[in-house]
Amino acid sequence: MPTAAPTAPPATAGPIPPLSACSIFPSGNVWNRRVDSLPVASNSATMIAAIGLTAALHPDFSNAGGYGIPFNVVGASTPRSTVSFEYDDESDHVGYPIPAAPKIEGSSDRHLLMIDTNDCTLYELFAASKSGQAWSAGSGAVWDLGSNALRPAGWTSADAAGLPILPGLVRWSDVAAGAIPHAIRFTAPQTCDGYIYPARHEAGSGSCSSRPPMGLRVRLKASVDISGFGPQSRVVLTALKQYGMLLADNGSPWYITGAPDSHWDDDELHDLGQISGADFEVVDTTGFVNG
Repeated sequence: MPTAAPTAPPATAGPIPPLSACSIFPSGNVWNRRVDSLPVASNSATMIAAIGLTAALHPDFSNAGGYGIPFNVVGASTPRSTVSFEYDDESDHVGYPIPAAPKIEGSSDRHLLMIDTNDCTLYELFAASKSGQAWSAGSGAVWDLGSNALRPAGWTSADAAGLPILPGLVRWSDVAAGAIPHAIRFTAPQTCDGYIYPARHEAGSGSCSSRPPMGLRVRLKASVDISGFGPQSRVVLTALKQYGMLLADNGSPWYITGAPDSHWDDDELHDLGQISGADFEVVDTTGFVNG
């Protein structure tokens, strides 16, 4: 997908507001379901090698605003803005509750995430840009957080896999509570020209027999000893064992996405790099659907 020229400074990493009473999708949603008891996929070794057997796990978030994908908590009083889209036919045309000074991802992807805690609706934009008073984006998607509904087959979202971004973020509120109860979003350097559930869109090339598809579910092996890691890292690694991670975009290998927050201990999170691709396995999610 194309990038947009920055028109606003990247987000600073202050404390993220709470999500109030909104749950991030129903408990039976695939993002929220554990995978530690599911079998290993028959193509696990091939997929892990394709992503990077020796590449290190990397937390793509920090206590500085330039790293990670922030989100904005809005309400019924937030004005709605009309957004024009490059990928118009696969975008949701509604009013987007963009605050006056929104927190936007600092990289070229410029993701802009908004959760309306009044009606628990998630709004996500890719390559968000403002010129004068007019907003534009590469694509936009809206999600009812009380529903398991997916994008139409073949449609993108604000993410390459056609998935929502917010439910896969490592968020400080979860780590502070001692557990991340959901899968984590991650990237891989090359993907195939296909996707598997719950992804709805592909953004790669080549055969899915040798390259991973969007929607691939990977978990940290149960045998990996995480007792020597710091408290923040242990929470992340425990989630990777229990819930795993979902492949959602092309990018660097084993980059997991989180929201920037001033509470993160960057020195400790750096230790996650002791984990490599060889410590992961692909989960067989055959028949694993929302419900």
